[in-house]
Amino acid sequence: MSCSAAAMISALWLAAAPAGPAPAASPPVVVATEPLFADIARRASALKGEVEGFKGVTAPIPDAFKTRVGELAELDMQGHRSLAERKLDGDLKCILRGIAEDLPLKLKALDEAKTVKDRDTAVADMGYLLNDNVEVITAPPQAPV
Repeated sequence: MSCSAAAMISALWLAAAPAGPAPAASPPVVVATEPLFADIARRASALKGEVEGFKGVTAPIPDAFKTRVGELAELDMQGHRSLAERKLDGDLKCILRGIAEDLPLKLKALDEAKTVKDRDTAVADMGYLLNDNVEVITAPPQAPV
């Protein structure tokens, strides 16, 4: 019997054997109820509503709004670091870091928009990012695969 034939028979025999008990999966961690993450979702939601008010106008973006966006970016990075330190949720950890890095870029585009069309595009982009910020935190956690 050739080695490949023996390997094939062995593979078929192992595939037909009953599987052992599945390892106990730890339940997914729910971070949405933790104060830091609840605060991020609350702030992002409020900013999402506020950014819609900039649609259709080219008036300067208020400094208070810029400050709140900067604070949210810092909180997102803090959330990223918190998850990294606890070795939790690789996807959320990475998404929060990406949002923290993208918020200043979207704010800059919003602030520098000179035409109503450019402003509306920047408002939509910032709105999507803020909405994503809420949804990634409030989405039900998925069990590890």
